[in-house]
Amino acid sequence: MHRTLKITSVLLLTTFLKLSAQQPDYELNSGWQCQQVNSVKANGEAISSPSYPLQGWMPATVPGTVLTSLLDNKQVPDPFYGMNNQHIPDIYYAGRDHYTYWFVKDFKETATGPDGQVWLHFRGVNDGCDIFLNGHKLNASTHFGAYLRQSYNITPFLAKNGQNRLAVIVYPAPVVGDPNGGQGGDGTIARNVGPQYTAGWDWIQPMRDRNTGIWDKVTIEKTGAVRIKDPHVVTSVPGQRWPGQAQAPAFIDVAADVENASGKAISGMLRYTMEGNTLSKAVSLKPNSSATVQLPELTLKQPRLWWPAGYGEQALYKVKIEFIANGQPSDAESVEVGVREIQTSWNAHTGSREVAVNGQKIFIKGGDWITSDALFRFSKERYDAEVRFHRDMNLNLIRIWGGSLTERPEFFEACDKYGLLVFQDFWMSGDCNGRWVDPMKKEDQWTRRQYPDDHRLFINSIADQVKLLRNYPSLAFWCGGNEITPPPDIFHAIRDSILPALDQTRYFFDYSNSDSMSYNTLGGNGDGPYSIQPVEHFWSFKTFPFNSEVGSVGVGDLVSLRRFMPEENLVMPDYRNKKTDAVWEYHKYIPYENYHEAYGKQKNIEQWTNTAQLINYDQYRALMEGFSAHMWDWYTGVIIWKTQNPWTALRGQMYDYYLDPNACLYGLRTGSKPLHVMYDPVEGMVEIVNNHFQRARDLMLEVKTYDMQGHDSLLTQLFVETAAAGTQKYLPIKAAVDALRSREGVFLSLRLLNLDKQVVDENIYWMADEKGQYSGLQQLKPASVQLSARRSGQEVAVTISNPAGQPVAFFNRFSLVNAGDKQRILPVFYSDNYITVMPGDSKTVTISGAQVGKHTAALVEVYGENVKQQYVTVR
Repeated sequence: MHRTLKITSVLLLTTFLKLSAQQPDYELNSGWQCQQVNSVKANGEAISSPSYPLQGWMPATVPGTVLTSLLDNKQVPDPFYGMNNQHIPDIYYAGRDHYTYWFVKDFKETATGPDGQVWLHFRGVNDGCDIFLNGHKLNASTHFGAYLRQSYNITPFLAKNGQNRLAVIVYPAPVVGDPNGGQGGDGTIARNVGPQYTAGWDWIQPMRDRNTGIWDKVTIEKTGAVRIKDPHVVTSVPGQRWPGQAQAPAFIDVAADVENASGKAISGMLRYTMEGNTLSKAVSLKPNSSATVQLPELTLKQPRLWWPAGYGEQALYKVKIEFIANGQPSDAESVEVGVREIQTSWNAHTGSREVAVNGQKIFIKGGDWITSDALFRFSKERYDAEVRFHRDMNLNLIRIWGGSLTERPEFFEACDKYGLLVFQDFWMSGDCNGRWVDPMKKEDQWTRRQYPDDHRLFINSIADQVKLLRNYPSLAFWCGGNEITPPPDIFHAIRDSILPALDQTRYFFDYSNSDSMSYNTLGGNGDGPYSIQPVEHFWSFKTFPFNSEVGSVGVGDLVSLRRFMPEENLVMPDYRNKKTDAVWEYHKYIPYENYHEAYGKQKNIEQWTNTAQLINYDQYRALMEGFSAHMWDWYTGVIIWKTQNPWTALRGQMYDYYLDPNACLYGLRTGSKPLHVMYDPVEGMVEIVNNHFQRARDLMLEVKTYDMQGHDSLLTQLFVETAAAGTQKYLPIKAAVDALRSREGVFLSLRLLNLDKQVVDENIYWMADEKGQYSGLQQLKPASVQLSARRSGQEVAVTISNPAGQPVAFFNRFSLVNAGDKQRILPVFYSDNYITVMPGDSKTVTISGAQVGKHTAALVEVYGENVKQQYVTVR
């Protein structure tokens, strides 16, 4: 093994699709039926007999939760809409039997060949289950643990005629918790090894079944006598590398577990092929035995490296791993791999951890993530869309919050594709697990500190999930939990046993805001704030040097609100009189305080939500600009709490549950650009941040203002260059800007142009008057823009032009809509949005995504603060 292996990273396994010699794997994801346990008098042996009648059973959604099946069968109202969730029985009051269900699936399968083996795999069941096939119980004792995979060799139990029945009884978690409104309810939900948020949090109402169900994939795998399990592929990328250049060699180490399921000894060869190179090792297996096999190291010449988003390509390789016995493949895996190495070091100046990829330091710009869907309705397509949004925000990391789950392989595949590093918490949180005194909790801190009840189950689940996920290049860090370390025996098992044995390649944070991540000399919990802040605050207030959670507001526009709010509840919050509609409160609204008042009296809910977008954009642009302005001086990274909601919440989101983006996304996109010009509102300086690895040269910096009539003033224009991986201050303009904005405000336009006069970056601020009011915007005259839209494959290019002599065309929202009902088409992706166009200028926005290709008769809706709503025909 290569001598630098201990600091190497892991190659990606992007799929668990097996390509065996007989037949590919397949998923049991349709044709399931279910029934509540009290309605079934038979036992598992009888129910799993193909002759047992299923009259009266209802169709089941698998993968899915009990609540998902009930919802799909219209047995309960949509818990995401209005106050519907209150009308669904909660398991705490209804009892565990209410959500204990049988799930049954008939399928055709037989073993083939003398050594043919058929395997049944469950990737996730919450929380307990017993499994029966054709009258036989497969598990010797009840399975527990939401994060512990199960595999069964079902070859002996398959029906000779190929007609099989699988029956699974799924039990809710032993302790369901009182949903009393606290973080994780009364906290006892953490006595289980499962998701904690299902008892409710400050951003979600409780999931009434606590996500009981076969929530992840069920698959059938066919192999020969020997099966390949849990491959482990590690890469070493020594030295400092540069994107786009010829590379020195990388080193590949591959290992895998192999299992002989037959009653005879087998000799064969385990081999893998990568880039035309084949490496192998002879293996001898005793009957009914397993072994871990380390294969010879591969020197990969001129490797194509995997880089985080914004720094380089996300190169992936095809690799095939096979076990050959008697000249024939017994089992094979076809996988994709990515080559990269992650290092961390301690930055003594900032007092926080610094991250490097392939020898280049990376300023972390991240988003906190709960899960894709609060009911665990996961799909590859939704994962892809959500991760793409994060890439489009110019982020480079997603942190998986500890009160939820270890994310699914399909999520990591999307992160591999789009270049998002992943910070993966394990399943506990300081709120439930005893970090603080909390009157909402049932038990004291000393008791909660020892949650969960079954430490061995937790440890076994950690080991299993490490094996499941350790090969993805996007997975960058493991973390003991959200804002708290696990109990000592669990912590030491992870740090001292599991990770050294199963994954030596990633830094392990003991908890999400620990001193090993960010030495918090400022005191407090090491994260936040979470509410709306003055723009200047993000620039001037020095927070924690690697802040794992900091955020602001995030209400969508009126179109978004109407998807989950009854019309009668679409009422503007009254901040002055502290009045907020009950549905808003139920959906966890964070107040915008008095920030709307600077934009004038809000006449109706449509204006209020549109003004909220101006505030959203300003908040998240300022957040990332403020942190970037102090990179490597105050900070080595920041993670936004939070970028998405798995439920219809009214806080902390760049797009809503239905994948409709709001202005938070585009303000953050602007503030996070890799090469970005920006204005420091505290010092009044123009600054340029350069996240690239190389110096930026021959850039023209242009600074202009525009008044409310559209007249411009050139403040300065000069050629600049900026150092790599840093922020530079260039010139003070505060006095000039303050003078120009004093009466009614002003637009400040900052642009970087290359030698071909092409815009490299543009940043437009709307500045308040000397009283802090946007008085000029309230009197802004209409702008008559020209619009055109043209389709090319799965893309639509929309051009907006603002003729000379007009006012600024301010803050224009683009939406792709159905031609008939004018409803937004979701999800689609905009190269930019909420854009402002200066007089005599034009901009083109590209709309892309699979939905664009599917809707050939779509229109483009455009409206702005002073641009009337209109629809553009796509040519």
